[in-house]
Amino acid sequence: MSEVYAIASQVATSEAKVLITGESGTGKDLVARLIHARSPRARNPLVTVNCAAFSETLLESELFGHVKGSFTGAYRDKPGKLQLAHGGTVFLDELGEMSLRMQALLLRFLETGELQPIGQEGTHSRVDVRLIAATNRNLTEMVATGQFREDLIYRIRVVHIDIPPLRERPDDVRPLVEHFRAKTGRNLELTAEAWQALEGYRWPGNVRELHNLVEQFAWMGPRRPIDLGDLPAEMRGGTVRAVPARERRRQVADDLFASLRSGRYTFWQHIHPLFLDREISRHDVRELIKRGLRATQGNYRAVLSLFGIEDGDYKRFMNFLGTHRCLVDFREFRRVSGDSSTMVAEPRADNEAVAS
Repeated sequence: MSEVYAIASQVATSEAKVLITGESGTGKDLVARLIHARSPRARNPLVTVNCAAFSETLLESELFGHVKGSFTGAYRDKPGKLQLAHGGTVFLDELGEMSLRMQALLLRFLETGELQPIGQEGTHSRVDVRLIAATNRNLTEMVATGQFREDLIYRIRVVHIDIPPLRERPDDVRPLVEHFRAKTGRNLELTAEAWQALEGYRWPGNVRELHNLVEQFAWMGPRRPIDLGDLPAEMRGGTVRAVPARERRRQVADDLFASLRSGRYTFWQHIHPLFLDREISRHDVRELIKRGLRATQGNYRAVLSLFGIEDGDYKRFMNFLGTHRCLVDFREFRRVSGDSSTMVAEPRADNEAVAS
């Protein structure tokens, strides 16, 4: 986090576009605010747009504005967020949720700086804004599956800041607890066992989840020191962090894959419930799919039998992966080891399903 802070402070003085990535709840918006506050544009507005909160049509209106009568409900001219941010910074949160059409419109704006509100014809206005974008999705994987424009990545990722999840920085748990406790103005004591549990917990909700927990204990917790038994049930188990987080992630996928191959586990009976209960993350599922595709040389159909899934569940399986953004591009696994010229054939319908 010290490195993240240093990079953010350094890039703040420039005009470079910044892409902030990280899981939900890690504080991407705070990094964006830090960059704006340290920039020469600090006296001008910071305008935030959550791209996931609007449909495609409404997002276009929100960003570029519209003129009266341009569509049903447009009773007056409305300036867009980009125009309101003139001279300042616009922060596009959840950029990965933007449709391909909106990505094309954003790319054109970044190339020309020109605004064309919906329904306006003739001259276009120009605005001067700095762009900071954030997403919790893997844009490189989205490019591979045709969900994100590669040329837009090159435009917005001049500087890339990746915020590590809280489980990868357990030493931050204590100072964060103290910081949030101080904001409540109430006393809060924890036993050694409680601290150990918090530092070993995976924190699927990251800093946001920790903040909520501290507020809960500050206002509703016992007056005595908080013990292990006072913590939520899901936090009482992992009190020891046996391996570094990145190694742990590989180990989780390896262990689950071994269980699937041996037949001890099946996808729907074991992996699916673990994911829904947040025992494993989206990253873990993607790593598991990668191992399956590597073993089958990029054939999603063959992954079914490997994972104990019936052939009739193919669409259900692919819909699950697509809905939870766990699809992996099969093409990088298509070459057969030892013969780079040979490709494994897969039915056209499968290719289209994965690509979509």
